[in-house]
Amino acid sequence: MIVSARDLSVRYPGAPSPALAGVDLALGPGEFLAVAGPNGCGKTTLLRALLGLVPLERGEVGFEGTLLGKWRRNELAQLVALVPQREETPFSWRVEEMVGFGRYARHGPLSAMTRDDRAAVERALLRCDLTEVRGRRVETLSGGEWQRVRIARALAQEPKLLLLDEPTLSLDLGHEMGLFELVRRLVGEGLAALIVTHHLNLAARFADRMLLLDRGGVAATGTPAEVMGAELVSRIFRWPVSIVPLPDGVPQIVPLRDYS
Repeated sequence: MIVSARDLSVRYPGAPSPALAGVDLALGPGEFLAVAGPNGCGKTTLLRALLGLVPLERGEVGFEGTLLGKWRRNELAQLVALVPQREETPFSWRVEEMVGFGRYARHGPLSAMTRDDRAAVERALLRCDLTEVRGRRVETLSGGEWQRVRIARALAQEPKLLLLDEPTLSLDLGHEMGLFELVRRLVGEGLAALIVTHHLNLAARFADRMLLLDRGGVAATGTPAEVMGAELVSRIFRWPVSIVPLPDGVPQIVPLRDYS
């Protein structure tokens, strides 16, 4: 396993209830896990807990069989790459420069780019379909292009695990689909991916497994077919839904009108 977590629990100071309570997960190479749930259910806290960015009330995290606390931060950055929910840059970087920043995990910000670094950047640009915009300034990009740049920067780290927090935020339908297709393709190449998302239908179509959180705890985990039940989803999201399978059998949620 690349990452495994047991009994993860987080309570923020002054909070009456835990933000995360007893969450277990494991993810290996070539696996795609989608974490979903209503607002405030603990999705982003789970990512932060996995990376040691919030103190645990209890539980433990391990990467490749070694507890998180025994990893140096620069070593962990060579194994795990994070694409955060929101990001702004105050400087007018070119696309290939921004992607090149991913190499800092390998050699630090003050070292000159090596042949291996440049090759890694080229591979990341190609995998994310960015070669034609490599010279453009990031502030001129569309929302979908900017998201692909951020993923390419993460790939330039050459990680084994990619963590994405709501990567389709503010994207239109085409860019949402394109991003999920990209992540699915990367997983097919052997990368492990954990994506936090509100889009249950996209998660069901692309992820191998889903983890549904509710009030900080695990409401359900398993394949999309095992997790996407009308009664369960209606209860978690406090809204009536119906489940309609696609021709390939993948379950899709249809929110129902409330005529009461």
